[in-house]
Amino acid sequence: MRFGPWLTAALAVGIAVAPALSYVGPSFSLGIHPVLTVTLQDVTAPAHERDVHSFARPAEARVTHVALDLAADFKTHRLSGTATLTIHASPSANEIVLDTRDLTISSVTDEQGRSLAHQLASSDPILGRALHVTLPEDRRRIVIRYATSPEAPALQWLNPAQTAGRKEPYLFSQGQAILTRSWIPTQDSPGIRQTYEARIVVRKPLVAVMSAEMLTPNGEPSGAARAFRFKLTHPIPPYLIALAVGDITFRPIGPRSGVYAEPSVVDKAASEFADVEKMMAAAEQLGGPYRWGRYDILVLPPSFPFGGMENPRLTFATPTVLAGDRSLTSLVAHELAHSWSGNLVTNATWRDFWLNEGFTTYFENRIMETLYGRDRAAMLESLGRRDLLDKLAALKDTPGDQILHLNLNGRDPDDAATPVAYEKGAAFLRMVEQRVGRDRFDTWLVGYFNRHAFTSLTTAQFLGDFRENLLTNDTDLEETMRVAEWLEQPGLPANATVPSSNAFARVEAEAQRFKSGTSPRELNTSGWVTQQWQHFLRVLPEPLKEQQLQQLDETFGFSRTGNSEVLFSWLRVAIRHHYTPALPALEHFLTSQGRRKFLQPLYEDLMAREWGRSEAARIYAQARPLYHAVSISTLDRIVLERRAHGR
Repeated sequence: MRFGPWLTAALAVGIAVAPALSYVGPSFSLGIHPVLTVTLQDVTAPAHERDVHSFARPAEARVTHVALDLAADFKTHRLSGTATLTIHASPSANEIVLDTRDLTISSVTDEQGRSLAHQLASSDPILGRALHVTLPEDRRRIVIRYATSPEAPALQWLNPAQTAGRKEPYLFSQGQAILTRSWIPTQDSPGIRQTYEARIVVRKPLVAVMSAEMLTPNGEPSGAARAFRFKLTHPIPPYLIALAVGDITFRPIGPRSGVYAEPSVVDKAASEFADVEKMMAAAEQLGGPYRWGRYDILVLPPSFPFGGMENPRLTFATPTVLAGDRSLTSLVAHELAHSWSGNLVTNATWRDFWLNEGFTTYFENRIMETLYGRDRAAMLESLGRRDLLDKLAALKDTPGDQILHLNLNGRDPDDAATPVAYEKGAAFLRMVEQRVGRDRFDTWLVGYFNRHAFTSLTTAQFLGDFRENLLTNDTDLEETMRVAEWLEQPGLPANATVPSSNAFARVEAEAQRFKSGTSPRELNTSGWVTQQWQHFLRVLPEPLKEQQLQQLDETFGFSRTGNSEVLFSWLRVAIRHHYTPALPALEHFLTSQGRRKFLQPLYEDLMAREWGRSEAARIYAQARPLYHAVSISTLDRIVLERRAHGR
C-alpha cells in the first residue's frame, strides 16, 4: 500500500485534537491559574484525527488548566472536593463537553458561585458519561464540586495489610489510558494537554505525592489533617495527572533525582536505582535537555498493575523490579525515556499509541547500550523481538491487531497495550536508523523532540515531520524502507533488523549441553545476568522430564529466586510441564503482586490446560480482591468468562 491513498483518507477525518499551546507565565494558588495563550490551530495542520475515546469537542471549547482541591477519605474510599477548570472557547461555543465516569456531581458553578446549567449524558460502557456544561458569561472558568465512586477504576485503595509496612492504608491512581475521568472531570484525551495544580488533604501521618512540583513537602495544617500543594506548569495529557497517598518517605539519589517509598522499602529502592543520574545524562545525549526539573521514582505496593508509569517528575514503579542487583533497571530507563517520548511529545489519540511506546522502547535500548554496553542492549532487543513474534503468532486470527496505526473504534484503548506498539514500533525505528545511519537519525530525533515539545501528534503528523526532516522528501527511500507496510499492514516486514547477541550464543550453547545430558551443576553459567537466564529458560529443550526440571530447580533455585523476571520465565516452563513442586511458588507469585505483564500470561497458561483451569479459578478467587481494576478487567476475561463458557 502506498501512502498517497492512505494520507488522503487520513486528511479527510474530522476535528483538531492537538492545538498549539504557548505558555506565557505561571501564577500559583488555588483559584489563580497559569495564563495560557491558546489557538485552535493544529500543531501541523491539516492532518487531523478525532479522538474516538473522548466526548470532548476541543475545536469548540477545551480545558487548558485543572485546579484540584480534594480530600482523601479512607473510610468511604472517596476523593471529594472541587475541580476548577480554565477554558478556552471559540466565539460560537455555548457549552463545554467533559469526560466523566462514575462521578457524583454536586454542583457546577462559575467562579462567583453562580450555578451553571449542566447535564450528564447516558453512560457508555467504555467511555463513561459526557458532562455538558453551559459556559459562564466570562467563558473562562467553571467549578465542579464532586466525589469519586468507591469503585473508581483509576483509584486503588489499599488496607494496611496490603502494604509493605502494614500500618497505614494506601491510595494510588492510574489514569492511562482513559481512567483519569473516573477521578477528575476534564477532557480526558491525550491530545488535549493541560497544566494543573492541586491541594490534597489527607489525615496525619499520611503523605501525598503527585506528578508535579511539591510546594509543601511537610504539608500544611488543615484541621486535624494536613494539606499538600502541587503545581505543574508544563501542559500534559490528563492521563499523566497522578496521585499517591500513604506512609511515604524520601531518599535522594542525586542532585535532581530521588526515591519515594514506604520506610521499609526506601533504602533498598535507593540502592537499586543508584544509576538514575547516569541514565538521565545518557538520555539527554539522545533526546536533548531534560525539561521537567526533577526525576523521582515512587515505589508502590505490589498491586500496582504495571511495571512502571511515566508520570512526569514522578515515575510510579512496581516493587517487582527490586531484584537486589540492579539487573531490572531497564524498566527505569524505559520510564525515564518517556520524559521525551510520551510526556514531551505524546500520541494525540490512542490509535497512535506506538508513537509513545515504540519510540520509548527504542530510546530505552539506547540508554542501556550507553550505560551497560552493546551486548546488554542486544540481549534486551532479542528478548523484545521474541515477545513480538510470540504476540504476532497469538494474533494470527486478528491481523488488524498486528498493525501499528491500530483501529480502536468501539474498543477499549487498553487493547493497544501489546508488544506490537512497543516492539514493532521500536523495530521500525531501528530499521530506519540502520538505513540512514545513526548520526543522521540522532540529529533528526533531537530535532523531533524540540520541534514538537509539549504537543501531541497523530501518526499522520509524525509522517509529515519524518518525511520533511529525516527523509528530506526522498520518496524512493520511503518506498525502500516499506514505511507504509510498517505502519498500516500486519506482521513484521522483511526488512526488520534481526538482533544478535554473543552472550545469548553462549547461553544457547549451554542449553544444548544440557539437552545432550550435561548436569546443570556442570553448566558454565558464571556471571550470567537476568536476560541470559530468561533466554536460557526460553531455549531449553522441550519436553523436559520431571527429573530434569528438579535438577534445574535444585541447582539454580528458580522457584526460590527473588528476581521476578526469572521466576516468571521459570513458572511458565513449570506450567507447561505440570511440574507440581513449583506450584506453591506459582500461587505465591500470583497472590503477592499484581503486575499485569506477569499475571496475564500465567493465567492464560493455566487456563489452556485441563488441570490448570481449576487451579486458576481457585487462585484467582483468592487474589482478585488484591488486584487493581486494570488487571481485573483483563483477567476476568481470561479466567471467569472462559470458565463460564467451559474453555
